[in-house]
Amino acid sequence: MADLRRACFAEALGTCLLAAGVVGSGIMAETLTRDAALALLCNTAATAALLVVLILALAPVSGAHFNPAVTLAFAVRGEFAWRNAAAYMVAQFAGGIAGTWLAHAMFALPVLAPGIAARSGPPIWLSEFVATFGLLLAIFAMRGERVVAFAVGLYIAAAYWFTASTAFANPAVTVARALTPTFSGIRPADAPAFVVAEIAGALAATFVSVWLFAGPKASPHA
Repeated sequence: MADLRRACFAEALGTCLLAAGVVGSGIMAETLTRDAALALLCNTAATAALLVVLILALAPVSGAHFNPAVTLAFAVRGEFAWRNAAAYMVAQFAGGIAGTWLAHAMFALPVLAPGIAARSGPPIWLSEFVATFGLLLAIFAMRGERVVAFAVGLYIAAAYWFTASTAFANPAVTVARALTPTFSGIRPADAPAFVVAEIAGALAATFVSVWLFAGPKASPHA
């Protein structure tokens, strides 16, 4: 029980810092430039770098999921107990919300403020499906804390730019971003569809990965 409490605290802390990094870097970028592409680049770099550090730091404690879609996928694969998964998800959502509030407080913004950015429509939902599918596929393909940390950071950095949604790929962070009217925000009304698309992408990657990585490794000279 003590280990589960420690792990849940690590999940809450990691998701809090991740959300604070996403929202805070967006606020900073928006403050320093009116160039949307440059602001997104700054937001991308901060998020990707922070992901690598957080995973390396906290993976020994909790596995460094920081994402309900990741936790769900491991539970579906039978690699994580459902009871522990529920505790992880509560910690992740709570941490994500706290992270947005923390970012607002650091930049002297009202702590409670809903998102205003419209992010909706089939192309956006497809983007979230693809972003989350690719994220989970990368995680399942590459085991080992250090490899996964850099794979996740690099994948998210790329997905920020090749998806129309800018790759939220995380239900907890999506809810957190629905609570900010700043650069990285999303309207609360648009968030549920994002979460559905993210869960669908995670489940699809789960089943594909079970089949794809079940066979023998291919020879490099094949």
